[in-house]
Amino acid sequence: MKYYKIDPEVAGGWGPNTIISTLSGGEKVVTRLQYVFDGWLGDEIVESSQCFVVTESLAITLESLSLSGFTLKEVEVTTSDLYRELYPDRTLPRCLWLSVGRRPGRDDFGLDADGRLVVSEKALAALRSHRLQHCDIMQIP
Repeated sequence: MKYYKIDPEVAGGWGPNTIISTLSGGEKVVTRLQYVFDGWLGDEIVESSQCFVVTESLAITLESLSLSGFTLKEVEVTTSDLYRELYPDRTLPRCLWLSVGRRPGRDDFGLDADGRLVVSEKALAALRSHRLQHCDIMQIP
């Protein structure tokens, strides 16, 4: 099976309600995510610092395909003053946090050692079945 590194649009960042825990080995893990949109070009997956947010529509597709390597969690989504200035009449769709595991190249979704998202060919097809126009995609040799 082929795998791909993908870099989704960064449409914002972590908000002040994001909670980060430290594991016994020193690894930092986000346990609660608030994503603050500063802009949005419309792709159905966005990221910030190894945290991925997907539209509810994309989440339903991913779950229906029984893909591995992720869980869907609630995310608090807010908009910044900049977003409200740029898009005064645009309402964001309902979103979910796509929490990704650490088994790239084995699961359909995984994070590599550099924290980049690695997806299987099947997962990429699912992502591409939704809006995915501002995402860098590179096949892994």
